Amino acid sequence: MDLFDQTQPAQPRKPMGPRPLADRLRPAHLSDVIGQDHLLGPDGALRVMLDAGALTSLILWGPPGVGKTTIARLLAQETDLHFVQISAIFTGVPDLRKVFEAAKLRHANGQGTLLFVDEIHRFNKAQQDGFLPHMEDGTILLVGATTENPSFELNAALMSRAQVLVLNRLDTAALEKLVAHAELELHHPLPLRPEARVALIDMADGDGRALLNLVEQVAAWKVEGQLTTDQLAARLQRRAAQYDKSGEAHYNLISALHKSVRGSDPDAALYWFARMLEGGEDPRYLARRLTRMAVEDIALADPAAQRHCLDAWATYERLGSPEGELALAGAVIYLALAPKSNAAYVAYKAARASARSTGSEPPPKHILNAPTKMMKDQGYGAGYAYDHDAEDGFSGQNYFPDTMSRPSFYQPVERGYERDLKKRLDWFEGLRAKRRG
Repeated sequence: MDLFDQTQPAQPRKPMGPRPLADRLRPAHLSDVIGQDHLLGPDGALRVMLDAGALTSLILWGPPGVGKTTIARLLAQETDLHFVQISAIFTGVPDLRKVFEAAKLRHANGQGTLLFVDEIHRFNKAQQDGFLPHMEDGTILLVGATTENPSFELNAALMSRAQVLVLNRLDTAALEKLVAHAELELHHPLPLRPEARVALIDMADGDGRALLNLVEQVAAWKVEGQLTTDQLAARLQRRAAQYDKSGEAHYNLISALHKSVRGSDPDAALYWFARMLEGGEDPRYLARRLTRMAVEDIALADPAAQRHCLDAWATYERLGSPEGELALAGAVIYLALAPKSNAAYVAYKAARASARSTGSEPPPKHILNAPTKMMKDQGYGAGYAYDHDAEDGFSGQNYFPDTMSRPSFYQPVERGYERDLKKRLDWFEGLRAKRRG
């Protein structure tokens, strides 16, 4: 018993109840952890720290069920630090004070503390600041676990005092190894055909804890022979895809969708579109983003693309889900296969930048209206050439400020409808040079 924890005297051990399979298979050593060789292998970041005796405070960032808690516990074991685990969901400021006071007493008596904070991103910025003095004076070695991007959720001061380590989603090989370990623990193989075994691993979606829970369910069934994939699917429900409509997954998937459209890959674009819908994304958000893609990446190369998106959006509003989502899927395909041009987007940004730098320059007087005699006397409107009266309906006059050199913002591409616009632009530029000459 830890003398510095407020715990009751040890009671005689009672027989333990049944333990979940995931708990029974929890690794006893860091070398037993599956699927994180980039951190725990011979040249892994954690292995190097431990071998050098220079373990620092850490933020373990990764999806659920990949070993964050297990690694934290084993780090304490390997470094002879007292392990304390709290959850940001259930811990308030008074609880934190008790944890820090107990850690100070240990520290004064030569015992270090590894404080593991699960879901650390759920602490607000002020609570996160509360860890800093105790990290700096060595009272605690902080190991935080988060499923959210630390650069979004943790404050800069905490990030500067801890190293972020990324834990990977478990791949098929790692999950298969977990199943094999589970069968050894259970003392019998799972009653599954090979293809059903693959389907079981797919259902876990990279989550080792979820996989072991599924394995435990399957192992408890009393069945004759081996189950097929369909029989397995009828008994088990696929776990929901990991997706947070306000978190990093949201931004990652919309980025993947946008870049697939920009890259003219309709199959990839449809896949990421479907992934977002399966994750529960609002189709209206997708409709808005598709319209933005039409404006930003296609624009005048295919002016119909924007109209197509707006029509698909309106169709969704009329039909709702799921029928209206088919209209949005059609827009995804149309955008992916449309000719691409960001010439209008680039021109717009260049014009805005130029406007910021020359924001006080007045228009040339010849294109100003002169509704009063005084304004006419000042030269407003003098020398204005009415384009409809000019040859070819084009006067070639200057419309920029007199002190400003003529820029060229819009550079159309040789794709789609912009090929025709480029011909017009070149024709007008030739006439302009002719008129000036």
